[in-house]
Amino acid sequence: MFKRLKEDIECVFERDPAARTGFEVFTTYPGLHAVLVHRLTHRLWKRNLKWLARVLSNLARLFTGIEIHPGAVIGRRFFIDHGMGVVIGETAVIGDDCTLYHGVTLGGTTWQKGKRHPTLGRDVVVGAGAKVLGPLLIGDGVRIGSNAVVVKSVPAGATVVGVPGRIIEPAKDATTRRRADTAKRIGFDAYGATRDAPDPIANAINRMLDHIHHMDQRVEQMSRALESRGIMQHFEHDPTLDEVEIPPATDSPATDRT
Repeated sequence: MFKRLKEDIECVFERDPAARTGFEVFTTYPGLHAVLVHRLTHRLWKRNLKWLARVLSNLARLFTGIEIHPGAVIGRRFFIDHGMGVVIGETAVIGDDCTLYHGVTLGGTTWQKGKRHPTLGRDVVVGAGAKVLGPLLIGDGVRIGSNAVVVKSVPAGATVVGVPGRIIEPAKDATTRRRADTAKRIGFDAYGATRDAPDPIANAINRMLDHIHHMDQRVEQMSRALESRGIMQHFEHDPTLDEVEIPPATDSPATDRT
């Protein structure tokens, strides 16, 4: 039990830069509280203590704003960030290392008994406000964008955005690949948001990434110029910048006077 608790707390530090101490996470993170209560209620559910499981589940919802049905199956290192408004249905299955943001619904589309909620593979990220509806299979490593509505199964490694959800094709042109590489390097691209999309926020982000890339090039040029003059050692750099031409050195007027 304590090993699983430690694992749940450690995964918060990996995915939330606002986390500071283990005590703070344990006492103030409603997503963690909801998961811990679910671990108990799920055991009660499997032992046919269904009424007690539902009562405890409702108490957890009252205090956390997160509704997880006791029948849902949840893997290890599951993280709900913020969490308010998250709903996970009875027959939902969530694999290891998944992340849900606030307002996410893993819901059903039928009143018939049986499997009616989604199955998430490993390392799936579902953005804020997204809805995944029906007995779908969401493959390993899938990223679902904020407010997307997913009503069809998604293959592993794909990124889904929009209403209804559509799969974004992997980056093909050099500019898009460069933006994705820059976003990954600075730890930003949680949802695949840097890919081409008719979204003003995504466009603004892309412009910032272009500016970062431009500044990287300028710093690379300055570093090489200083090294060529013996002022400093040039450190490891991006091999793709090797083609950048550095203008020849010219003495300044102040140097001429000396």
